[in-house]
Amino acid sequence: MGFTYAFGRRVIAPLGRIIYRPRVEGAANVPKTGPIIFASNHLSFIDSVAIPVAAPRPVHFLAKASYFEGTGFSGWLSREFFTAIGAVPVQRGAGQAALDALDQQRRLLVAGNAVALYPEGTRSLDGRLYKGRTGVAFLALETGALVVPVGLSGTDRVMPVGAKFPSLRERVTVRFGAPLDLAHHGPASSGRARRLATDEIMTAIHALSGQELANAYNEVPASNPIERMKQVLPHERR
Repeated sequence: MGFTYAFGRRVIAPLGRIIYRPRVEGAANVPKTGPIIFASNHLSFIDSVAIPVAAPRPVHFLAKASYFEGTGFSGWLSREFFTAIGAVPVQRGAGQAALDALDQQRRLLVAGNAVALYPEGTRSLDGRLYKGRTGVAFLALETGALVVPVGLSGTDRVMPVGAKFPSLRERVTVRFGAPLDLAHHGPASSGRARRLATDEIMTAIHALSGQELANAYNEVPASNPIERMKQVLPHERR
């Protein structure tokens, strides 16, 4: 990530801790070396800033490529900021874009890095914890990475949906749980292993966040009848 990321770790992260005074619990649970996946609940855009600021080791996460593609001063500022906090640009979407994102995460883990991911897939707009999709478990089983569950609270008050700037009045709590070795569930090629591993991850996240359980997937509203049909048909959720 070069100079910009090193600058972010040494300057932006400590500055963020001073300004926002996050409550950090369980930092000693985070392995200092080796590939790990921070698997977190997802309440706000600022979650992807809170985790790198609070984590005791460098963390990478995927961010929309558009954050890195702007022009002029604002484009440069956006690109430098997201690079400084460990973001890696990725094209969002289904099909090949989704496969490319998965491979990018796998390569980061194989190289021994830490990545942050959200098993729910998208932000919870009602504060409940939704069922996890199996992509995080697949990566953990495929690479042998440990999963560190994370429970975030307060990020939705610091930066609610639609807010342009975070509030300085609210505080965030970041709780790191004990690392999970999911290998006992079976190989990544097994759908049952991925589902059981995902359920173990979500149970650990729930214990840290204390959220009400939604017992459903956090679906993006269907845009047409075909998409609505896909949402009600039984299938494994990635």
